[in-house]
Amino acid sequence: MIPIRLVSRLLHIQRVLVLHGLDELVEATHLYRPLRHAVRFSTALGARDVEAPRAVRLRRALEELGPIFVKFGQTLSTRRDLLPDDIGEELVKLQDRVPPFPGVEARRTVESALGQPVGTLFRSFDEEPLASASVAQVHAARLHSGEEVVVKVLRPGVRQRIEADIELLYALAGMAQRFWPDARRLRPTEVVAEFEKTILDELDLVREAANAAEIRRRFETSGILYVPKVYWDYTRRDVMVMERIAGIPIGDVPQLRRAGVDLKLLAERGVEIFFTQVFRDSFFHADMHPGNIFATTDARYIAVDFGIVGSISKADQYYVAENFLAFFNRDYRRVAEMHVESGWVPPTTRIEEFESAIRSVSEPIFEKPLKEISYGQVLLRLFQVARRFDMEVQPQLVLLQKTLLNIEGLGRELYPDLDLWQTAKPFLENWFQDERGPKSAVRRLGAKLPEWAQQWPEMPGLGYQALHRAVNGRLELSIRSDELRILTREIRLGQRRVLGGIGGGSLILSATLLSTAFASPTLIWAVAALGLGLFAYAWTLR
Repeated sequence: MIPIRLVSRLLHIQRVLVLHGLDELVEATHLYRPLRHAVRFSTALGARDVEAPRAVRLRRALEELGPIFVKFGQTLSTRRDLLPDDIGEELVKLQDRVPPFPGVEARRTVESALGQPVGTLFRSFDEEPLASASVAQVHAARLHSGEEVVVKVLRPGVRQRIEADIELLYALAGMAQRFWPDARRLRPTEVVAEFEKTILDELDLVREAANAAEIRRRFETSGILYVPKVYWDYTRRDVMVMERIAGIPIGDVPQLRRAGVDLKLLAERGVEIFFTQVFRDSFFHADMHPGNIFATTDARYIAVDFGIVGSISKADQYYVAENFLAFFNRDYRRVAEMHVESGWVPPTTRIEEFESAIRSVSEPIFEKPLKEISYGQVLLRLFQVARRFDMEVQPQLVLLQKTLLNIEGLGRELYPDLDLWQTAKPFLENWFQDERGPKSAVRRLGAKLPEWAQQWPEMPGLGYQALHRAVNGRLELSIRSDELRILTREIRLGQRRVLGGIGGGSLILSATLLSTAFASPTLIWAVAALGLGLFAYAWTLR
């Protein structure tokens, strides 16, 4: 049942959809059907837009419906695995531009959030905004200490408006899911739920500031990415103060050329930043569109606006990386197997059938030169194929795909001959070597030694307790004798492995100390070899 308070807004949406020739969306819902003919032929409607392609008409309708619908369209554009190609491509073009609200209101919000007059907080505060969007706008200011800063201020009443529009979107999604068969495949209620989480996260500027500070810390010594400093004393849920930066908008290629920026290097560094954030940090800036990225003359990136970030687990890192490598080695069976192993598709999936579907989509891609292949599109195609095999929605992978499409689009705009694979492949191979190679195994083993050493004194006691309980419960012992034998064996194996690990680690440490004391190389290598032998013996025990 549609709440009465939403009916007038729903009728306005109907009018806009009909004006833009999106009659099929109107006719798909029972609520609109009694009124659709009257609205369509009403002289008050004005000229109808029916000549443009449907994707263009949908984009224009969302822009007319207002900023929250624009942001919803932007979020929907990340679900390219659910959308037709033409609509997905067009929704990416949606721009979040709205008129600024009065500077005096921004001043009042700052004073309310920080509890002091603006004149006390800042040496100067410019009421004319630098930029304005649907959720917040930005003002220039100067601290009393002299630092130039920007003050991001939420729009007054934006939470209430967003909550009302989200309620409306849920109503529309429910109607579509109930009455429009094609909409059920798109899971509109799930899409609205994703949008709700994203937009509500953007309303908490403390959270955004924390995201910015985290990425700044990870790239503090980097020469390829700079993140402005957050001034925490001036940051609240409705207000955030950051260092003011100077750079060239990444989308202004003519200005970059005039400034002498190495565009090839800049494009390659964008790819490097993306893969570093995903595979080194497991935490990435997921809103890297041209409005949020600037560049310096020495080809360094500057990033702002961290309301949307993504994270990825170690397991997903491994599967994404191996998927890329297997795909470009045309090992489609391995791609299919990894989708099952990762749990992205059901374990009952027939590998041969899935492999065949992946091959039919992938082989045409390799008819192009590598530099013309879109790797964001590769992920998209794989997800679309997997959807036919009941792949569960993976929100972290949706954000990953969106960010890759953004960074790849930026790179190709800067340097059309960018071969993303040439830049990415060495990175992925090095990551595999670091994470899965012998050095990684030794590193993980070293990290476990203190834990094993700490647990070793408890092992005899645990073994005694287990045996004591088994002896006192004779009836249970006769029923569970197999389990007891397995437990006893595992305890003994654990003891031997711990002893072998401690002994091997001690000998390797001794070899290191001997090397600093200028001992005989033969002795050093003998001690090290004995230590490694103990490790190997302990972990080959069965």
